Amino acid sequence: MKILRTPDSRFENLEGYPFAAHYVNVGDELRMHYLDEGEPENPVILLFHGEPSWSYLYRKMIPIFVKNNYRVLVPDLIGFGKSDKPTETTDYTFAKHLEWLGSWMDQMNLTSCKLFCQDWGGLLGLRLLAKTPTLFDQLIVANTILPNGLQPMSEPFEKWKKYSQTVPEFPVAGVIDKATVSTLSEEVLHAYNAPFPDESYKAGARIFPSLVPASPDDPESANNIAAWQVLAQFQKPVLTLFSDSDPIMKGLEKVFQKIIPGAKHDEHEIIEAAGHFLQEDKGEEIAEKVVAWLSKLV
Repeated sequence: MKILRTPDSRFENLEGYPFAAHYVNVGDELRMHYLDEGEPENPVILLFHGEPSWSYLYRKMIPIFVKNNYRVLVPDLIGFGKSDKPTETTDYTFAKHLEWLGSWMDQMNLTSCKLFCQDWGGLLGLRLLAKTPTLFDQLIVANTILPNGLQPMSEPFEKWKKYSQTVPEFPVAGVIDKATVSTLSEEVLHAYNAPFPDESYKAGARIFPSLVPASPDDPESANNIAAWQVLAQFQKPVLTLFSDSDPIMKGLEKVFQKIIPGAKHDEHEIIEAAGHFLQEDKGEEIAEKVVAWLSKLV
């Protein structure tokens, strides 16, 4: 496996991202980056990102959680952000991402946590929750789903999947810009492009859409079905915060509300004027809503 590591100079003076870097090794000696903000003794909130973003996506939310006495852990998935980047698309599978992220979680020595997950952060986070549900005290689900391969994928997703595999130059920041309601500044676009000096760094970003289980014979379809069976027994509090302007995920919050016992309440919200990357559009608002919801559960 050939591995690339983005030079640190690419991450200097990024707008709104003053956080210290932390690293652990996972899998085949891959270096995985994560943020660790707040006091170590405080309750832990995990923030899991998806495709093709990185921990920068959560920069608006982290200070609010820290101010409200939470410890915030935010990993960069392998292939993204400051984490190492294998160069071949075949180096990435759903199972390997679970192994890498699971190894990171094991090394954090968590005894309990709260999970906020979006996009592929949901596919991976929900699987890890299903594996060890006793570790998670609360779950906040945003613009994600756990496909079981039994339902056809939406037309917008199929277009996105085809685009990701065929576009000559994968425009990481452009993808994020198009999937937000707000217009991103040049500084923010620069930050989203920072992990990827050239196309050779983007294998993980390119292949992610093709790793979504889209048929019953996908190796992860059965595992996702099994995960849903665990989620259907999950009694702990679950909050959905989906946005109003995400053509791929719109309406899927109802799946979680229907199936998961802990989500059977009326406090769910739709975030207005927000796209797929709702953390970018409404990060501060979302963090405040999460804090308010969690405070009711104490």
